[in-house]
Amino acid sequence: MNATEQEEREYLEVIKEKLALAIRRGDDAVKQFSDELRQKKEYIHEHQSGMDDADMVAAGQSINRMAFTGEAAVARKRKLLKLAQSPYFGRIDFTPQGQATMPVYIGVHSFTDERQRQGLIYDWRAPISSMFYDFELGDAAFTTPSGEVQGTIDLKRQYKIRDGRMEFLIENDVNIHDDVLQRELAKSSDDKMKNIVATIQRDQNAVIRNETASVMVIQGVAGSGKTSIALHRLAFLLYRYRDTIAAKDLLIISPNKVFADYISNVLPELGEEHIPELGMDELAADLLGNQYPFQTFFEQVSALLENHEPAFIERIRFKSSFEFLSQLNQYLLHVENHYFTAAELRVGPLRIPAAFLLERFKAYHRVPLLKRLPLVAEDVRTYVRDATRRKLTGQEKATIGEAVPRMFKFHQVLDLYRDFYRWIGKPGLFRIDHRMHLEYADVFAFIYLRIRLEGLTAYEHVKHLLVDEMQDYTPVQYAVLSRVFGCRKTILGDVSQTVNPYSASSAEAIERVFPQAEVVRLYRSYRSTVEITAFAQRITPNPHIIPLERHGQAPVIARFGSKDEELKAIQELIATFQRSGNNSLGIICKTLRQARQVHEALKAPGVHLLTEESTTFKEGVVITTAHLAKGLEFDEVIVPFASAHTYKTEVDKSMLYVACTRAMHQLTLTYSKDITPFLSA
Repeated sequence: MNATEQEEREYLEVIKEKLALAIRRGDDAVKQFSDELRQKKEYIHEHQSGMDDADMVAAGQSINRMAFTGEAAVARKRKLLKLAQSPYFGRIDFTPQGQATMPVYIGVHSFTDERQRQGLIYDWRAPISSMFYDFELGDAAFTTPSGEVQGTIDLKRQYKIRDGRMEFLIENDVNIHDDVLQRELAKSSDDKMKNIVATIQRDQNAVIRNETASVMVIQGVAGSGKTSIALHRLAFLLYRYRDTIAAKDLLIISPNKVFADYISNVLPELGEEHIPELGMDELAADLLGNQYPFQTFFEQVSALLENHEPAFIERIRFKSSFEFLSQLNQYLLHVENHYFTAAELRVGPLRIPAAFLLERFKAYHRVPLLKRLPLVAEDVRTYVRDATRRKLTGQEKATIGEAVPRMFKFHQVLDLYRDFYRWIGKPGLFRIDHRMHLEYADVFAFIYLRIRLEGLTAYEHVKHLLVDEMQDYTPVQYAVLSRVFGCRKTILGDVSQTVNPYSASSAEAIERVFPQAEVVRLYRSYRSTVEITAFAQRITPNPHIIPLERHGQAPVIARFGSKDEELKAIQELIATFQRSGNNSLGIICKTLRQARQVHEALKAPGVHLLTEESTTFKEGVVITTAHLAKGLEFDEVIVPFASAHTYKTEVDKSMLYVACTRAMHQLTLTYSKDITPFLSA
């Protein structure tokens, strides 16, 4: 069966013909549904005067059914068109024990010859396709719902088919992916993250197909493909549980809108709908009911970069610790035990004993503290009604409704949050201005108290949560996520890429909030050349990182006599890039102020400035900050102003590491006066 390259090319033509026929049939089906829907609407419009309510409901349901079937036909056609461009990327010939050999062609979607009832292309997520990623030639097995199927792989091939043309075929009995991986990684990047179905590695495949972990934590070095793996994991879960999970039931928490735009292509490329996405700041605003303005994470990091104020750092450091979360929990216990001061209550001649009130308050121990008070008041009304054997007057109900809450020390969450700092003996650690503007370090601690005191049911529909850039979130933020999202979670990031080292979380720290978490560590880096990876290691060493053997130009550190000379050199570097054939150049600054200065000084056509307000990622020349460039990658990167004056603190060091690890093929750093001490060695 297709033993030679010529036979493979002929077989591709056969598959393309079958796909073309299926697309034509799909066109006919879509047209038929469209015509039927139009006719049905016209019929209802003409006869609605003679239709009763039941007829109208039935007609409405019929239209909805037809529209749903039509949409499914359109989606099917879209998948077929995608397959026509590149029907498959891999093949294994598998011989199950005691059975005949079957060729398994693997693509982004499945395709069946309906007339012959024969599977021609298998979806990469199908159980049988897992062997392509997990095994070389020889013994192999895959798991189906009815058990394990064992056998042998006798042949393994990989193809690159673009626009219906086979560009190359690789026959491999070692690791099939290496050759293709090298070719894919040597390419230029563009404005969207791509799917990696053709180059998924064995360790990555295990993460993608893991169905047992309730919380999966992926600690991956820069360029390890962790975000891409996590998105493919979501695509796998949507395929595996398609009867119970839809795209709208998932949620991605991403660092910013630009990054959300950059990754927006991956799932649609895999035939899945767009998944809802939220920034952590948006989640905070929603959980606060937009009642309190607050400093954003971007503003917090900007403040640290512009002004290294020790008291501000101390507040952040303390509120990012486990001790802080532990003290919040101890305080809540203290509030529960001491802040409800039950007193005897008189309603007319009747006395309600304090012991009864306290017993009712404690009986609701599963209910958030401030939500208990109306329940206790209702119990008191029942007590009075039973004792007097009559209905209560409006005045009596009001008296009880006012008296019970008065027995609780505070009624506002903000008052309790302020009181917490008095209770731990550190009132100076809470700062709030006259506009009720919260510091970012207080936002999620305040939300956590609010959840514990008032309860919350906002995100119960979410069935899987994906959290990216895990290192930038604190224990109290994870405690909030744990309470707001009761679903399964995939959490990923790299502790080396924190933009605020005073509030960074490692995989071990996250495990303390989610003790049931399965932690996977990805050490192989695919993004940068060996030379760029080695250079970044000088800034933040990581002995575990394993760069893929892809070589390129050594990074360049260029010294200039002045800032003006530096900017002139950057202009020349842009001109060289524009002639190079590469698609993307990132000019990555420490602060937004610097980025704006560079943008203003260059004033070159086609140079885009990315700010925290940006919503799209464009290829070409992009000027931005390390904070906003996180998760992105560029063919070439320039890091301007890499001087001792610019990069001197721990936060600066983190930013420099993030900036350098964005580069795929080429990295240049420019400076005037003295080089940063992080590179002086």
